[in-house]
Amino acid sequence: MEVSIEILALLFFAAALAGCIDAIAGGGGLITLPVLMATGISPAQAIATNKLQSSFGSFSSTLYFIRNGLISLRQMWFAIVCTFTGAAIGAELVQILDADLLTSLIPALLVAISLYFLFSPPAKSETNKKAVLSDGVFALLVGTTVGFYDGFFGPGTGAIFAVCFIVLGRLSIIEATARAKILNFTSNIAALTFFLIAGLPIWKLGLVMAVGQFLGARAGARIVLNKGQKWIRPLVILMSLSMALKLLWEQHQQWLLSVI
Repeated sequence: MEVSIEILALLFFAAALAGCIDAIAGGGGLITLPVLMATGISPAQAIATNKLQSSFGSFSSTLYFIRNGLISLRQMWFAIVCTFTGAAIGAELVQILDADLLTSLIPALLVAISLYFLFSPPAKSETNKKAVLSDGVFALLVGTTVGFYDGFFGPGTGAIFAVCFIVLGRLSIIEATARAKILNFTSNIAALTFFLIAGLPIWKLGLVMAVGQFLGARAGARIVLNKGQKWIRPLVILMSLSMALKLLWEQHQQWLLSVI
C-alpha cells in the first residue's frame, strides 16, 4: 500500500510515545491502534500490525531491564513458558469464539486496577514476607491465565501482571513492572506468531512504528529505574481508566446501534 511520508512520520512518533508509556504503565495501544485505523487498513490488519510494532517496544524495555539486573531469565523461564502457552491458546480461540463476554468484564477489571494503585500504600520489597504464591504456582496460575487473556483480547495486560507481582509476589513496583514487561513481551510474541501465519500485519507500517516503539520503550524503561513509583503509579491509573472508558464507550455505541 502507498503511504505518504507525513503518515509514516506520524506513525513513528505515535509509536515512540506509546512505547514510552507502555514501558512504564501499559496501555500504549490506546495511541497506536487508533492511528493505525486512521490509515484505512482493516481492523484485523490494524490489530495485527499493532501487535507487530508493540513487540519491538516490549522487547526493548525487557532487554533494558535484563541488562540492569531486574530480570533473571533463569528464574522466570517457567513463567515465560506458561505465558506463551496461554497466549497461544487465547490467540487461537479468539478466531473461533465470541469475545463479547470478556469485553464486558474488562472495564471493571481496569477500574479495579486503577483503584488499587490509587489507594494502596507504596509497594516495597518485603524481604521479611514470603510471597503468597511460589514461583511455580504463580507461573501456572497467573502466567497462563493472563497470557491467555492477552492472546484473546489484551488491554491492560501489563498492569494486570504488575498487580499480580505486587500482591502475590510481594515485589516492589519497579521489580513488578520489570517482570511484567518480560511476560507481556512473551504473550505479544505468541499472539504475533498466529497473526504472521495468517498474513495480517502490514510490514511497511509495522516496521516504521517498530523503530519508534524500540526507542520510546528504552526511554520509558529508563524512567522506571530513575523515577520509579513517582511516575508508574499515576500513569497506571491514567492508562487503566482511559482504557476502561474507551471500552465502555465502544460498548455503548454497539448497544445504541443494536437498539436502532
